[in-house]
Amino acid sequence: MTTLIYLHGFLSSPLSQKAQETTAWMAEQGLAAHYLCPSIPMEPQAAAAMLTELLQPLQGDFCLVGSSLGGFFATWAVEQFGGRAVLINPAVRPYTLINQYLGEQENYQTGEIHFIDAGFADKLCQLEARPTDLSRYWLLAQTEDEVLDYRDAVAWYAGCQQTILPGGDHSFIGYPEWLASIWAFACSSKLKSSE
Repeated sequence: MTTLIYLHGFLSSPLSQKAQETTAWMAEQGLAAHYLCPSIPMEPQAAAAMLTELLQPLQGDFCLVGSSLGGFFATWAVEQFGGRAVLINPAVRPYTLINQYLGEQENYQTGEIHFIDAGFADKLCQLEARPTDLSRYWLLAQTEDEVLDYRDAVAWYAGCQQTILPGGDHSFIGYPEWLASIWAFACSSKLKSSE
């Protein structure tokens, strides 16, 4: 069975609200054994190494749910290892935003302190990936995202399945209502391959 993997965003963790909601929903459906929610290292190359170790053994039978910067990493990962990705208000070209975060930054949930320097943007840039097989992606975005311009994601993921909801915010209001559809999308590649 497909493995669903939640990838949290910048300065976030598996303790974030959407991560916890995903964890709870998968458990309620009796699917906890098919769910992972790793803690993504702050350093981009370390994040890529962690994802490589996690995803290679799954041989493409996974779906990533990437929120914000997690969506950026999810796109890189799908282009490297296959699988599918649901992108929740994903970061597009996040390296252009790093100047806003230079210096010490505190993790929203854990309180851990990270130091962000100018080289962080270059490291992110090395992991940029454009979607090639558009059927592997589903963009879920809200137009009142106060952190990222949703139109950047609409353009970057042009041709992919897209659900653009008016209003909302960067946290993606109403996220739990979409979990059943996210799981269906995660499993839909299996349906196609078995037809």
